[in-house]
Amino acid sequence: MSDRYADFRRLRLLWPEEGVLEVILEAPGRLNAADAVLHRELAYIWRTIDEDPSVRAVLVRGEGGVFSAGGDFELIESMMADYSTLVRVWKEARDLVYNVINCSKPIVSAIEGPCVGAGLAVAVLADVSIAGRSARLLDGHVRLGVAAGDHAVLIWPLLVGMARAKYYLLLNEPLSGQEAERIGLVSRCVEDERVREVALDVARRLAQASPTAIRWTKYALNNWLRVFGPSFDTSLALEFLGFLGPDAREGLQSLREKRPPRFERDVPL
Repeated sequence: MSDRYADFRRLRLLWPEEGVLEVILEAPGRLNAADAVLHRELAYIWRTIDEDPSVRAVLVRGEGGVFSAGGDFELIESMMADYSTLVRVWKEARDLVYNVINCSKPIVSAIEGPCVGAGLAVAVLADVSIAGRSARLLDGHVRLGVAAGDHAVLIWPLLVGMARAKYYLLLNEPLSGQEAERIGLVSRCVEDERVREVALDVARRLAQASPTAIRWTKYALNNWLRVFGPSFDTSLALEFLGFLGPDAREGLQSLREKRPPRFERDVPL
């Protein structure tokens, strides 16, 4: 592995074959939830990959049949308690989305098990997304008491339409891999045991294609997302504003206690 990747500690990196870099989210015992280190690495590895001439395609997945359970409780709690942490994580969340979009190399996600939060952002923003039939995709923000901000407003309406985006995001409805394919949120759904196999085959085909044709097509297609950048920026700002309020505190506490949240009802907006 090139020294350029030496600083990444929560991401395991493999070369399953020439030109294909496999990026694996790895947080044993925590469903690959993103702590402060993993969240930062997920935001910035795409710049490193973009500059690496040996990478022609990327396969991203989670360790142990789980993509990611989203941000861990300790990270969320520290954001609520410390303004400088909140601002830092806001910047990382913004950079994660734009860095995935702007990475010139094609990205293929292999989605197994729970896929939530920052992990879901990477999985859905990937150029090709392969989901297992029993994968569980969930945005999760409104259940926590904050606006859906870290990717969903940008891409869900484009992929599934505004009516479905509102239904799943406002009601915090989870989707199986099969349902996600049916409504167009992911590229393909396959049997659970074939997720990595199929995703690697897609990455292989992309790596063997014309680099300029693939990368320039990706760049042009992603202008659809760049056009809606201001909507994403607004949603992300409103999400992080929510972390300063009482609903986020109640949402986090209710998740810790595994009970329904009791949000405030009369709030001036």
